[in-house]
Amino acid sequence: MSTHSPTQTPNRLVIRQPDDWHVHVRDGEMLNEVVNFTARQFARAIIMPNLANPVTTAEAAENYRTRILGALDTHMDTHLEFTPLMTCYLTDTIDPKEIEGGFTRGIFTACKLYPANATTNSSHGVTDIQNIYSVLETMQRIRMPLLVHGEVTDKHIDIFDREAVFIDRILSKIVADFPGLKIVFEHITTKDAVDFVQAGNAQIAATITPHHLVYNRSAIFEGGIRPHLYCLPIAKREVHRLALRAAATSGSPKFFLGTDSAPHTVENKQSGCGCAGVFNAPFAIESYAKTFEEEDALDKLEGFASEYGPQFYGLPLNPRKIILKRTEVEVPKTLKIMDTQIIPFHAEETLPWRFAGFED
Repeated sequence: MSTHSPTQTPNRLVIRQPDDWHVHVRDGEMLNEVVNFTARQFARAIIMPNLANPVTTAEAAENYRTRILGALDTHMDTHLEFTPLMTCYLTDTIDPKEIEGGFTRGIFTACKLYPANATTNSSHGVTDIQNIYSVLETMQRIRMPLLVHGEVTDKHIDIFDREAVFIDRILSKIVADFPGLKIVFEHITTKDAVDFVQAGNAQIAATITPHHLVYNRSAIFEGGIRPHLYCLPIAKREVHRLALRAAATSGSPKFFLGTDSAPHTVENKQSGCGCAGVFNAPFAIESYAKTFEEEDALDKLEGFASEYGPQFYGLPLNPRKIILKRTEVEVPKTLKIMDTQIIPFHAEETLPWRFAGFED
């Protein structure tokens, strides 16, 4: 349950500063361009490790964190408050001692399980869950969270069924074999996942993205193919979208904010084999606020966005508060990034709430 009552009037909402428990900020020039969209509104963020050269060692994580901090806008008044939380990319041969050492030194916050070839830069991922059982034993012992991209990759399994099959084949087994392991079922997309998390013990939670709350799979094909709505896991039927909205706005501490914001240039999205990912970071909290208001649940937004995540990870709640004002914000058609463009989530739409900075 929420530990603080948000201050709400018809035109103003004040909540504890939120965190993003799942985000991609890339590296190199792209990192420099996109990370401040996250830092402007979130105090902390779980950083995904699936770079072209995946983050598999504590040293690599430290170096990546340094690059992230170096990319923050020193003129942005939030930059000193932003903390990137680093994760380790699991492989078939990763050393449990490397993980434990990185965790005990405060470098790694969690480990990320990508089934091999499930999504962007996942070719180095785990091919058989049995290959990392010694790692999972270590993580259970030291209370280190496992973050799960929950899809099987068998080509004969329909893409819309891969999350449900993952639950049956893999996740259920992990939970049975490691009942004390803290698990975050990330960016869930199905009623199956909602039901699984709700039925599980207190060690199991899930993140929900803003875009999976807004559209179902039909939207991807409305009037043609809309590549900027393509992500993995892919959006599902309307019954699943409604289940996600009910879970996110329920007030259950098992569900919390994770944007899965994943920037790709227009060229990489609009191509013969377009990349998976939705870039929602620029207007993430505004998007969530719109959904929660539509569900008559603005009083539940603070718990979902600002409290349940840190409580699950065993971290303190953020002391600062942000202000959302009922002021229309026009989402631009494109954002100029590097020498090209990215199309943001909600492009050319009008959102009813605007992030208006911090309460004095």
